[in-house]
Amino acid sequence: MSPRGPADDGDELLARLGSLTARAYELAEQQRSRVELAVALQRGMLPRRLPAFPGVRLAVRYAPANHGLYVGGDWYDAFPMADGRIGLSIGDVQGHNIEAAAFMGQVRVGLRALGSVGGDPGELLARTNDLLQALGGDLFATCTFIRLDPATGVMESARAGHVPHIWATGDGRSGIDTGEGGPPLGIVEGAAFPVTRHRLREGGVFVLLTDGVVEGPSLSLDEGLARVAELARTAALTGLAVDALASRVVAMAEAVGHEDDAAVLVVGHDAPAAAA
Repeated sequence: MSPRGPADDGDELLARLGSLTARAYELAEQQRSRVELAVALQRGMLPRRLPAFPGVRLAVRYAPANHGLYVGGDWYDAFPMADGRIGLSIGDVQGHNIEAAAFMGQVRVGLRALGSVGGDPGELLARTNDLLQALGGDLFATCTFIRLDPATGVMESARAGHVPHIWATGDGRSGIDTGEGGPPLGIVEGAAFPVTRHRLREGGVFVLLTDGVVEGPSLSLDEGLARVAELARTAALTGLAVDALASRVVAMAEAVGHEDDAAVLVVGHDAPAAAA
């Protein structure tokens, strides 16, 4: 039996390289399919359009993290509540995969369903947290829920481990919500979520967002929130449309230094607010 020569070794090496290349291509195609499925699921879970409410202006911008392996679970929502007020939510599910996208849909639908039976935002988040605890699972979500009375401009808000929202008034004042929040949804059994009350006055805006807009390796959370507060102040002072403000805020996501979901929901109020 003659020893194998260089040609035989070369043929074997080429065969192995061909096999590895084919396998790598197969795995890449599988991953691409999973990402495409997750993105489709993610988009299907979000509202196609925001409802219209007299005296209230809403604008949303959403940049999904569908680069490479990352498909996030950020969401936004706005819907009429049974008592005539408006329910607004924005949130972020832990993880960047198809499970995160599916869990996001569960949380958003749960908030809507529970919101239809009434209760303030703190009670609503507590019931949603109890529901997620009952369902089990390893994922959790941060969230802000706001109940807005369009007739008076009164906004009641509660946060579950989420980044603060921003407010600005037509006379040039702005700030960051300092109300106490509770833990993320799905972690602590029986958690409580304090409610903070604000008044959205004529010409004012509120900016709800996810951390992919304001925090990352290249931008600290405090710096990011301060930049949004300045954008909101300028917008309210100059009467900038909520759509334009939403676009300017979501553009900040390019400066945070990572690939993550970025969601922005801007709320403006046209009707004069009733006296306190």
